[in-house]
Amino acid sequence: MPVKTSPYDLTEIFQNEEVGKAKPSKILFKLYKGHWGKLALSVFFYIIKSSPVWILPMITANVINIATEPEDHRLSDFLVNFLIILIVILQNIPMHTVHVHFYSRALRHVEAGLRATLVRKLQHLSIGYYGELGAGRIQSKVLRDVEAIEMLSRQIMLGLMPAAINLLIAVVLTAAQSLTVTIFFVFTVPVSVGFIYLFRNKINKTNREFRTSIEEMSGKVSEMVEMIPVTRAYGLEEWEIQKMDAKLDKIKKKGYQLDILEGYFQSSNWVTFQVFQVFCLFFTAYLAYQGKMPVGDIVMYQGYFTMILGAVGGILNVYPIIMKGFESIYSVTEILLSHETENFRGKKFPSELKGHIRFDHVSFKYPNSERHAVKDFHLEVKPGETVALVGESGSGKSTLLHLIIGFYKAQGGNVYIDGIPIHEIDIKKYRRSLAIVLQENILFSGTIRDNITYGLPGVDEEKLKSVIAMANLLELIERLPAGLDTRVGEHGSKLSGGQKQRIAIARALIRDPKIIILDEATASLDNKSEKLVQDAIEKLKKGRTTFIVAHRLSTIRSADRIVVMDKGRMVETGSYDELMERKGKFYELQKISMA
Repeated sequence: MPVKTSPYDLTEIFQNEEVGKAKPSKILFKLYKGHWGKLALSVFFYIIKSSPVWILPMITANVINIATEPEDHRLSDFLVNFLIILIVILQNIPMHTVHVHFYSRALRHVEAGLRATLVRKLQHLSIGYYGELGAGRIQSKVLRDVEAIEMLSRQIMLGLMPAAINLLIAVVLTAAQSLTVTIFFVFTVPVSVGFIYLFRNKINKTNREFRTSIEEMSGKVSEMVEMIPVTRAYGLEEWEIQKMDAKLDKIKKKGYQLDILEGYFQSSNWVTFQVFQVFCLFFTAYLAYQGKMPVGDIVMYQGYFTMILGAVGGILNVYPIIMKGFESIYSVTEILLSHETENFRGKKFPSELKGHIRFDHVSFKYPNSERHAVKDFHLEVKPGETVALVGESGSGKSTLLHLIIGFYKAQGGNVYIDGIPIHEIDIKKYRRSLAIVLQENILFSGTIRDNITYGLPGVDEEKLKSVIAMANLLELIERLPAGLDTRVGEHGSKLSGGQKQRIAIARALIRDPKIIILDEATASLDNKSEKLVQDAIEKLKKGRTTFIVAHRLSTIRSADRIVVMDKGRMVETGSYDELMERKGKFYELQKISMA
C-alpha cells in the first residue's frame, strides 16, 4: 500500500543531531522554516492596524494645545485632527483581519505539523518504548504539549511581538520629541530584564515539575479507565478514587506553587511600573511648569510612557507562558529525538513468500533484565507446518512470537525467513504477509466492516462475504439490524469475546497471509464460542505456516509439532502422541491442565 507524504511532516528538522542540543527557542525557530514570509506580512499589517495607539497621543496633545492656545490655531485644525484619527481607527478592522490571516496560517500549519510528526514517529518507535513511556504520557505530549507550543507561538505573535514593536515605536516617537524624556523612559528596560533574571530559574523549575505531574496523571487516568471492569468487579471504586485524589492533590500543590510564583512575578512588575508612571507624570509636569514643553505634551508623553510600560509589562506577563511552551518543546522532543526505533532496515524480499522459518541458536533478553527470555533456541519450520509452543508462564513462548513478527531483534543467533535473515528483509512487506490473532484482540470503534477490512480499502464484496462465512460470522451479521455496518463500540465493547475473536480471524483471512500467529486465541472463551473460533482457525491455518501459543488440548492436538519451552529453552519437541508417550515435561503439563 503506497504511503502518501504528509504535507505537515516536520521529520527532517528532528533528524539533525544538533537539534537535540539546541535551545527551545532555536527549535521553535526551525519549526517555522518556510513560514517567515507569512509572519513578516503579519507583522507589517500589525504595525498598520495598531497605528491608532501611537497616533492618538499626538492627536490628543494637538487638540489640548489648540484648545489652550486658540490665537495660534484655526477651528479647522480640530476637523483635520478628527478626520485623521477617524480614518486611522477605521482601518483597524480590515488590517487586523489580514494580520490574523497570515499568522494563523503559519501557526496552525506548524501545530498540525508537530502532531503529524509525532504520530509518524510513534508509528516507527520500538514496541519496548511504549511500555516504558505509557499511553497516558504519550497522549499528554501529543495533545497538551503541542497545544502549549501553539499557545507559545500565539503569545509570541500576539503578546511579545506587539509589545516589542510598541516599545520600539514609543521610544522612537518620544526621542523625536525630547531626548531628556527618552532617557527617563529607557531606564525601564534594565528593570524588566532584572525581573526576568531574578525569577527565571524558579519559574523554569516549577514549570517542569508541574508538567511531569500532569504527564503522570494522564498515565494514571488512562490506566484507571482500562481497569474499571476489574475495579467494579472487586468493589474497589473508593480505593481507586483515593489513589487518584492523592495524585490530584500533588498536581493541585504544584499548580498552586506555579500560580503563586507567577502571581508574585506579575504583581511585582505592576507595582514597580506604576511607580515609574507616577514619576513620569510628575517629571513631565515639572518640565511643562518650567516652560520647557507645552501642557498638551504632558498627555502625549504620559500616553507613550503608558504604552512603554504596557509593552514591558506585556513582555514580563507573557514570560511564564513562554517558559511553559519551552518546557513543552523539551517534552515533545523526548519522542521526536528518540533513537528507540525499530531495528529493521532491510530491503530484501523473496519473489514469493513461502513461510519457511528457521531459528538459528537465537538468544534474547529484555532491557534491564538479567535473565534471558529465550536462550540458544534452534528450530526449523517448513512452509505450511503448524507448530504449537507450550510451557509455563515466562518460559519464552510470547517472546518467540515477537521475534517472528520482528517486534524485537535477537541479540544472539538469527531468525531466517525463507532463508533471508530477518534484519535484512523488508519488514513492512513481510508483516503484510502475517496474520496475528491474540487472546484479547484490538478492535477500534468503527463498524464490523471497517474492522475486518482495516487498511484494505476497496475490498471486493464477494471476497468479504467468503471471509465472513469462513470466520463463522454469517449468523451474527444476519442477526444485527445494520449487518456489516453495525458499530462495535470502543475496543469492541458491544461484542462478546468469541465474536471479537471471529472478527479478528476474518481480518486475518482477508489478507490471505502466509504465516499465522495465534497467541492464546481461545483461552478466554466458553465452549460454544471456542468451537466456532476453533473451526474458523482450522480454515485460517490451511496451507499456511502457523505458530500457536495455547494451553487447551483442543487447540494444540492437531499441531504438526509441539515445542515445549522451559526458562527460555526448548526442552522437548514432537507430535502430541510422541510427547505423551515420552512422559516428560509436556506429559506433566498436560496432567496439571487436566487435573
